Amino acid sequence: MLEERGDALHLVVCYDIVEDRRRNRVARKLRAFVARVQKSVFEGELTDDRLESMRQMLLEEIDSATDIVHIYPLCARCVPATEVLGVGVYVDTDDADEVV
Repeated sequence: MLEERGDALHLVVCYDIVEDRRRNRVARKLRAFVARVQKSVFEGELTDDRLESMRQMLLEEIDSATDIVHIYPLCARCVPATEVLGVGVYVDTDDADEVV
């Protein structure tokens, strides 16, 4: 079990997905769970049930022979201590960067 903050877990999810269509599909589906903070990095809080749903979605979508997804839990002390350098805000442009 991951460390909890209240009734939710704060997570960072990042991926390296080889195929464009699969990568775009995963990104689109991940937005239903956590916020996009960079092109291949998402962050947010999830309950255990939502985390399990997200894991199942990812397992169904990725090719485990070529793709990789990391799910990093952040402890309650780590979240406010997170440092962002530079612009620090990712503006999601509704799939404008998707390859079709």
